[in-house]
Amino acid sequence: MKIKTSILLLTAILIHASVSGQRLNSGTYTFNYCDLEYNMCLGPCKVVIKGDSITIYATKDLAEHRTFTKDGDIIDQGIILKHRSGKYIVGKTREDINAEDIGIEGPAILDFKKKRYWIF
Repeated sequence: MKIKTSILLLTAILIHASVSGQRLNSGTYTFNYCDLEYNMCLGPCKVVIKGDSITIYATKDLAEHRTFTKDGDIIDQGIILKHRSGKYIVGKTREDINAEDIGIEGPAILDFKKKRYWIF
């Protein structure tokens, strides 16, 4: 009985580990808006996912820390893609999966596990 319980527990842990970093279902989420240059998060942003499409909106808290930004402004929008590096990105076209730079000179990076949106 202990062996069956151990196997079930191990299976549950492995399934959770493999799913937790995967993209999210359609819906509205709160992510942290993070800056790669300073390696820190500036505040929450609203993320709306509809299928493969994603739109990132500024919140009141984020607008207080981001220049020229008001509550409700669209910060970014595009297609959720898995980059060749294995990271998820906000692409403008499907070809962005092969972008040389992501986060800095290219598409923003999405961390679904920690709910972070990374941009330079």
